[in-house]
Amino acid sequence: MRFNKVRGIRNLKNFFKGKRGKKNKLVINQSKNNIHTVSTGPRKYTVTIALPGSIVSNAQGLELKTVLVGQVARALVIFCVDEVVIFDDSGISKEQSNFGKHDEVNNENTFFIHLLRYMETPQYLRKSLFPIHRDLRFTGLLNPLDCPHHLRRDEDFPYREGITLDSSLYPKVPKNSTLVDAGLRRKVLVSDKIDPGVRVTLFMKETSSQKKYINAEVVSPSTPRETMGYYWGYTVRFASSLSAVLKESPYENGYDLIIGTSERGVAFEEIKDNIPNFNHILIVFGGLAGLEAAVDADQDLDIGGDRAEELFDRWINVCPAQGCRTIRTEEALLITLAQLKAIIMKKGK
Repeated sequence: MRFNKVRGIRNLKNFFKGKRGKKNKLVINQSKNNIHTVSTGPRKYTVTIALPGSIVSNAQGLELKTVLVGQVARALVIFCVDEVVIFDDSGISKEQSNFGKHDEVNNENTFFIHLLRYMETPQYLRKSLFPIHRDLRFTGLLNPLDCPHHLRRDEDFPYREGITLDSSLYPKVPKNSTLVDAGLRRKVLVSDKIDPGVRVTLFMKETSSQKKYINAEVVSPSTPRETMGYYWGYTVRFASSLSAVLKESPYENGYDLIIGTSERGVAFEEIKDNIPNFNHILIVFGGLAGLEAAVDADQDLDIGGDRAEELFDRWINVCPAQGCRTIRTEEALLITLAQLKAIIMKKGK
């Protein structure tokens, strides 16, 4: 029997439309506002990951370095990490360093931070916030993060990221107000005076199409997580050493649970029932030579690498009896977060 291509395509379309009277009807959600976002309820606790920038040097060429950072970024958002700290484990002091210029060590740190921030930013804001740069040359190779705040133009959501505009260039903008580009067909109006070029988090008050501008309110980036439990991306900061990671917490009382990872740590299965409740957890990973080498290189610490575990509340090995000589940091990141996920959700306050 000959297959009628036109009739076959027509019948297939009718099947997917789900015509009335058909028993085997396939229901397809074709709504433009279909957002695959899961909320577990308001979440106050935070998860922070610390990684040495030196792991980028283990990749050859800009393409592979870019892919490595992309793998790290994907791991961060899969497990809802709120803050990532890139620290310098080289032991070079600020006086010796040429940070911000072209020395090799600090180029690794700045490259890592630059790419992580770029990937976390919604696509519609990247052109405004990130000028053309060599670091971003191969970002087209990366898989998108597709976080809840990476919204499409026609998606409705209570919160949205935007960038402030120069309101003097637009007509009929009320005094002491600011226009924001939030990736929508119309601009957003907030009742605050904010300098142009600032990234803001918006609470969308209404989305009526009857007005020239959409009304919204500027809120803290943590509000979507704290009020509705939506993961809202990660922040990135730099620490000049391992000790700076521990001391320079953005939280008022610092991190109340600090976990170090090492192949010489205690097997995770032995201590997983002994993890305390926490508000802000910090999980620290070492580079090619491990956390012990980072402790040895830190000039502000009075202990050696053989006593590294004294810096942490828990010193764990998430993959005992490993079948290879070493586990790469980006691999250890996925293994550790997968092991800790259920405990973090249970013990976080």
